[in-house]
Order: sequence, then structure tokens, then C-alpha cells
Amino acid sequence: KAIERVREKQKIVSVDGKDQDVVAMARGLDEVCIQVFFVRQGKLVGRDHFFLERTDQLSREEVMAVFLKQYYSRAAAIPGVLLLSDEVEDRPVIQEWLTQVRGGRVTLHVPQRGTKLKLVEMVAANALAELKEHEEDTRKKTMSLQEALLELQEYLHLEGLPLRMECYDISNISGTDSVGSMVVFENGSPKPADYRRFKIKRVAGPDDFASLQEVLERRFKAKEPEGNGSGTDGSFSKLPDLVIIDGGKGQLSAAREVMQQLGVGDIPTFGLAKQQEELFAEGQQEPILLPRNSQSLYLIQRLRDEAHRFAISYHRGLREKKLRSSVLDEVPGIGPKRKRALLREFGSVRGIRRATLEQLAQVEGMNLNAAKKLQEYLGTPVSPETDR
Repeated sequence: KAIERVREKQKIVSVDGKDQDVVAMARGLDEVCIQVFFVRQGKLVGRDHFFLERTDQLSREEVMAVFLKQYYSRAAAIPGVLLLSDEVEDRPVIQEWLTQVRGGRVTLHVPQRGTKLKLVEMVAANALAELKEHEEDTRKKTMSLQEALLELQEYLHLEGLPLRMECYDISNISGTDSVGSMVVFENGSPKPADYRRFKIKRVAGPDDFASLQEVLERRFKAKEPEGNGSGTDGSFSKLPDLVIIDGGKGQLSAAREVMQQLGVGDIPTFGLAKQQEELFAEGQQEPILLPRNSQSLYLIQRLRDEAHRFAISYHRGLREKKLRSSVLDEVPGIGPKRKRALLREFGSVRGIRRATLEQLAQVEGMNLNAAKKLQEYLGTPVSPETDR
């Protein structure tokens, strides 16, 4: 196949030797595969394909128009001729727009006969092959996820399929900037729109148990019936079928305590310990070990890893924001512009503290009143450790 691709790239597909893109589509149930062949000086030099989802309400002409606008708004090059498998909605408008973007005339052409039609048909056949392969991959993935959910129901003795799963993780370094994460999988797949992150507010120091309880309390106290119009966070309106806690028996016990208090103790909850990938259940001494090569274990691992990644990324963001902050941010009347001007002039907070009142007042954007307030706030010189 690789050799065939190399040979195909050298194939002469256009006798007129013009540069052109050939764009053709194949439609599925609710998505479209669009294939693009790049023809330069009459030779096929490359190809690419794209999938557009949620297209069942669009006509073929609308789909083609949507694709052309999306693709050629950021394409590296636009040839003078685009051969298309289908007509385009608002063809004159799009053709004029492409001409302006290219800086030269662009012609949209839907061939009806001859070698150009055969070329478009070949590209359409490739699009159909890509679509069928994609649909088969999607079918296999769906079956795999369904298998994983059925296995979890069996191994964890759940009453129903865990269609909505939530996983919680706590992240901190030496007890500073503790944060919590909540990630959601629905039907075995991530649902990022429902992810939530929590900055720990009530817990001082590295107390993962108390931090976890704060996160769960804030999550389950916010739950409201769907459609009540209260404005409650939509991700909290749905209760999970399964809760996974990143941790062992201690974390699980802390989680179950607060869940019982909040009236959601009936939600199946398990702690997942990292070393042996053991699942701990409340009131059960021995851990549950999912089969090593099972789809259910892979799914639980992906869920846990995603919660860990989400917590770490939030924690890292808070730390970077803290490092970028300055004592100048706390001075009344010193906004971002004045802060930048002061640091540009004096180099650091230490340099600002050494400046005279007149020097401060002469900085761009400053005045005598602001300079006096700045000196009053900064007081004595700072140590090197706090000089940012």
C-alpha cells in the first residue's frame, strides 16, 4: 500500500498541467467525510481528509460551503481552480471571497463529464472508503465501551450500567495551593463540558482527606433537579451512577462520610489505589481486582488518569499565576499599566523602594499623589526572597 501511495503521488491526473484542488464528499448518518486531493502541475502531490459532524440537517450544498469556508480560511495555499463533487451554496460569494484571499482569480467548478469528472469520482470514492473505515472504528470503540460498562456492572455488583461516572482527585505540593478536580465520563467517554475544578478554601495544610470532603460537599450541595430554572451549574444537576475516588481506604472513608451526611450515600463509590489498581468498597475488607486486560480496568484507569491530569493542570496554573504576581498588585491605585511602567523604569520592587518620591512621580502614568501612596505602602526595603 505504501508503494502504491508513492506511485499515486507521481501519477499524472490532469493533462492541462494546472494547479488545482479536488474536493469531494461522502455522507454518513450524521457526519461527512471530505477528501481533498492536491494537484500541482498536473501531478497528484498529496491528499487529506476531514470529518464534519452534526450535518444531518444540512444539504450537500450547505456542507460544501461550510467546508470551503473553514478549510481555505487557514489553508497555506489556494490554487486557481477547485474541482468539486457538489454545488456550493452562495457560490458567487464564496468564489469572490476565495479570490480575495488568494490575491488572484479562483474558479469553482463542478465537472459533468470527461477526465475532470472521473478525477472527482476517484476522490469521492476515496472519501467513501475513509468514511466506512471511520464508521467501523467508531463501531468497534462503541462496542468496547459497552463491554467495559457491562463488566463494571458485573464486577462491582451495580444495579445498572454506570452510564455517568465521576472521579475526584486532590493535588497540592507540600500542602500549598490545594485544589480538587471532578471529571465526568458519560457512556464511557469523557465529557469535558461537565468537568469542574475546586480551589480548596477551608483546609489549611496537606490534608487530602479534609480537602476531598470539602470538594464533595461543594459538589453534592450544589445538586438540583434538572429544569428547575434555578441557574444551578448544569454539571451538578445530574447525579452519577458511579463515583471513583483517587486513593485507598482512607480517602474512600472520608468521601463516604460526607456523602452519607448529604443524602447521596446510595451512590456506589469506590476508592482506586494506584500501586496495584485495587478498588476498595465501603465495608469490604478485601479489594476488588479487575482483570488485568479487561476493558473495565482500562476505562477506570482512563477516568482516574484524567482526574489526575485535570487537577495537576489547575494546580500548575495557580502556581504560575502566583509566581507572576507582585507586591505591586496589592498597592491601591497601581494598575497593570503603572506596574509595568515602574518595573520597566526601576527593574524590581527593590529598585522602586530605593527611588525618590520625585523619581517615582516622573514615571509614565504616575503622579505625585500616586507616588506618595506607593511609598507609604511599600515601607522599608524588602528582602531578596520577597523581591519580585
